[in-house]
Amino acid sequence: MTVHGTVAARAAAEAIRKQLRGNELSAAIVLGSGLGALADEIDAVARIPFRDIPGFPTATVAGHAGALIAGTLAGKFVIALAGRFHIYEGHDVRLAAFPARVARALGAQTLIVSNAAGGVNRLWQPGDLMLIRDHINLMFRNPLVGAVEEGDTRFPDMSEPYDSALGSLTRRIATEQVVLLREGVYAGLLGPAYETPAEVRMLTLLGADAVGMSTIPEVIVARAMNMRVLGVSCITNLACGLSNSPITHAEVLETTAVAASKFTGLIRGVVDQL
Repeated sequence: MTVHGTVAARAAAEAIRKQLRGNELSAAIVLGSGLGALADEIDAVARIPFRDIPGFPTATVAGHAGALIAGTLAGKFVIALAGRFHIYEGHDVRLAAFPARVARALGAQTLIVSNAAGGVNRLWQPGDLMLIRDHINLMFRNPLVGAVEEGDTRFPDMSEPYDSALGSLTRRIATEQVVLLREGVYAGLLGPAYETPAEVRMLTLLGADAVGMSTIPEVIVARAMNMRVLGVSCITNLACGLSNSPITHAEVLETTAVAASKFTGLIRGVVDQL
């Protein structure tokens, strides 16, 4: 068993469960860079710093609060992770995926993942939201390598990594809220450097619509545990070579702050229908 496998996830879940007051989870939500405002919408019964959860390191990236918030959102009990662990920080890919294992150990069957992403599709604009239909793993790391963890599928089917029924629900909620919701393919790269113009041209040829440095490890593990997954990206900037402006993390946070209300309303609407 790996250090961030099923046994470790159970230990982390037990530490969290003590503060959940007996509530059953409807979903777990992972909040990407600058998208933590959703956590403020939760009627919280607990806010646990990552450092107080066994197996969780402290979050180090700007825009990640580094806490697990548990409480009620749209009448459903959820946990939200305000931040995540990235491979580019020096973490193992299994740790990057560990929150998905912990969520499953807590009883969650639905995982909602979000991220800030660069726009590869030339027709899109910063501030757009994208429903993730599929992904391309260019991190060249897989959190399932090694001994099979208890409860995992050895060869998980990835023909539909993002649940089609949840996708249809999200499209309907977006229409009701008059929110423009793009749909496309997310490419995950290792980072931490942003992509070069040549790499962006490669991503275009590969069929990517957006690019980021997270999310995919969590989704792979979630599917191995037969969790339903919904993914939403906030397009924060045009990828390198598609605009004349240099890319900065400050720009990423600024754009997600502007798009936060759309994102929050959309996810709240989805959770309400779970």
